[in-house]
Amino acid sequence: MDICSYTSEYAVQLANIFHQAVHAVDSTCYTQEQKEAWAPSPPDYLAWSKRLKNKNAFMAMIDNTVVGFIELDPDGHIDCMYTLPQYQNHGVASRLYEYIEALAIAMNIKRLYVEASILALPFFEKRGFILLHKNEIRRHGTTLVNYSMEKLIQPEDA
Repeated sequence: MDICSYTSEYAVQLANIFHQAVHAVDSTCYTQEQKEAWAPSPPDYLAWSKRLKNKNAFMAMIDNTVVGFIELDPDGHIDCMYTLPQYQNHGVASRLYEYIEALAIAMNIKRLYVEASILALPFFEKRGFILLHKNEIRRHGTTLVNYSMEKLIQPEDA
């Protein structure tokens, strides 16, 4: 698996990964209505293309196929982290996270933070993030739940 920086020719693939990952979430965590509010069908490819121009995204590639992606904002915010359903539980998200944590340390970012979904909460807890609070977000008339979390990190020479 290789990690590389996002380039614009991959906008459709990242939008599709986001959409597929959200819609593959177990319905005991988020209902179909919530998943549709989170990731409307069909994906808005133009909006994703515009959005990704302003993001620092990194892609996990296996055999020249994008299988997951993560975004790291300059202030330490992890805005998105999604993996194709067939590659979940194969280390893709772990490898993406390890990559951006090392990058954050190199950039002297002292704090990583995220709004984690119900499913992502244990992933981030396992990596040392602490829960700050639960969020209820209204999107398209539907309430979604996620969790604000943070992890303080130190530069390598600290």
